[in-house]
Amino acid sequence: MLREMVRSLAEAKIAPFAAEVDEQGRFPQEALKALVGADLHAVHVPESYGGAGADALATVIVIEEVARVCASSSLIPVVNKLGSLPVILSGSEERKKAYLGPLAKGEAMFSYCLSEPDAGSDAAAMKTKAVRDGDYWILNGVKRWITNAGVSEYYTVMAVTDPEKRSKGISAFVVEKSDEGVSFGAPEKKLGIKGSPTREVYFDNVRIPADRMIGAEGTGFATAMKTLDHTRITIAAQALGIAQGALDYAKGYVKERKQFGKAIAEFQGIQFMLADMAMKLEAARQLTYAAAAKSERGDDDLTFFGAAAKCFASDAAMEITTDAVQLLGGYGYTRDYPLERMMRDAKITQIYEGTNQVQRIVMARNLP
Repeated sequence: MLREMVRSLAEAKIAPFAAEVDEQGRFPQEALKALVGADLHAVHVPESYGGAGADALATVIVIEEVARVCASSSLIPVVNKLGSLPVILSGSEERKKAYLGPLAKGEAMFSYCLSEPDAGSDAAAMKTKAVRDGDYWILNGVKRWITNAGVSEYYTVMAVTDPEKRSKGISAFVVEKSDEGVSFGAPEKKLGIKGSPTREVYFDNVRIPADRMIGAEGTGFATAMKTLDHTRITIAAQALGIAQGALDYAKGYVKERKQFGKAIAEFQGIQFMLADMAMKLEAARQLTYAAAAKSERGDDDLTFFGAAAKCFASDAAMEITTDAVQLLGGYGYTRDYPLERMMRDAKITQIYEGTNQVQRIVMARNLP
């Protein structure tokens, strides 16, 4: 029922704008309005804070169905979870009430600030600093590759509070867009997900109350990594949706396209390609749903499964979308059809929330 409801909404209110959003590189405002209206923009927020209280699997299904028609729009529920999960996992009751309520109501979006110009895969090498000043912290630094930056009202920011302790000297804070000293760089000109703004975030003597710290001092990096264990599954979900959208479109096309006197769907070479695409997609979906169940239960092997789902699903999405472009031949290479967009959008799922090379390191260190 949930899948049918989200698919119906996505096809009616998000899909019609997907090509335009990509072409113009603009934020998918129509999608935000539709998702907020249906309470699908941040389904993971617990009911006790005014949210829908969706479990990890339901959240995956929502993201998957939105991504099936528009990857950029799927980053609304994806990044709302990524940005707010540190507050849910480690924040005080006061922080939860202050920030999860407006998020659940659709009054604010949440972003996640971990990466920096010189700290990507090696996130512990970050240089953004937070210095204590009485009842306040003063933040200075730059964060890069921040999804939905400038649109989101709230930002979970990782900053160094004790440079001597490396990862154990990093703390997490909530910074608000309206805080004095917060500013944004120009939107990045990207290969895909063009409707989701990606910008640098600058902190210039940003003074925030001490109670905006998430969890205890020095626990920020651990919270960041624990968050990614759960949210990598949402990237797997996004990859599944993009791949499903590409497969669905290609299936319809090959039944209509005729060459040598018959539909190309009747040729074994085409049938084998479609079979392989469907097989990879279903394997990725089963792994992702198993990982989502582990996320919900908090299983000990979640770190492995989260990395495996993200890595496998994103690799599958890249292969499936590339094959879908091939099935349309020259038409697949044009912007008149959605597959070239899906192929471009799929690529980022192999890169963000930890490159697939890093996922393999994570898996190797956490072999079940």
